Amino acid sequence: MGSLKVNLCGIELENPVIPASGTFGYGYEFAEIYDINVLGTFSFKGTTRDPRFGNPTPRIAECTAGMINAVGLQNPGVEKVISEELPKLKRCFNKPVMANISGFSVEDYVYTCEKLDKEEQVGWLEVNVSCPNVHGGGMSFGTSPEAAAEVTREVKKVTKKPVIIKLSPNVTDIVSIAVACEEAGADGISLINTLLGMRINKARRAPIIANKMGGFSGSAIFPVAVRMVYQVSHAVNIPVVGMGGVSSAEDVVEMMMAGATAVEVGAANLINPTACKDIIEDLPRVMDKYKIENLSEIIRCV
Repeated sequence: MGSLKVNLCGIELENPVIPASGTFGYGYEFAEIYDINVLGTFSFKGTTRDPRFGNPTPRIAECTAGMINAVGLQNPGVEKVISEELPKLKRCFNKPVMANISGFSVEDYVYTCEKLDKEEQVGWLEVNVSCPNVHGGGMSFGTSPEAAAEVTREVKKVTKKPVIIKLSPNVTDIVSIAVACEEAGADGISLINTLLGMRINKARRAPIIANKMGGFSGSAIFPVAVRMVYQVSHAVNIPVVGMGGVSSAEDVVEMMMAGATAVEVGAANLINPTACKDIIEDLPRVMDKYKIENLSEIIRCV
């Protein structure tokens, strides 16, 4: 069997499969189902400076080949993540974990990143810039190269661990934003976050989700994700973590050929809680099928 190992920002992973933030909680919930140490790592639930209850319900709507969610970053806040969630995780996961961080101002990002950077369990900081900028009229930090670069630059000033900036696909030119983040000091880029979608309850003549619109994810968005990973990976010289509709070992290989060093799996975890385990177990078969000796050799081979 060939090697499944990859190197993400200086840290070796046994395989490139990473459950995406928001679909895997803080890990220990899934540890009741299988040994989560088979994972390359995982990105834990999006964490903010202060506790958040999230958006009103209903927050999820089904779609053909996907789903829409508007959970609203529900989490207990960084202090409780450090004092309560990470100790629970440590009992069932013995690898570095990826901390997913959100904020509504540059100060929010800096505060939360600085806190989590000091945690021994944290290997990478995945900074989600798809949040609304409360000081910038509500527009997402990730819609502007300048705003995304500012977050990157300020976070890098207070951290020592690799900073991976997670980008939104809801932009005209994702490449210019990725390049701006690299120039500001980002150690990696992850993409894509969810597309913006909406469903309507025809009987009630009203949106299904209380928030009206939400993040569209699932296998339907996979071609969009592959395209954007390809574009960004060929424009930057830092690792790219690809995600968006990944649900099989075949998808992982395709995403890596497009340019991803590692691959996150999101909505598939909500359909099948052993999705990532199943993908990892199937990777050797798919590697044999395409005559792949080592997964690291196919990164950006297209």
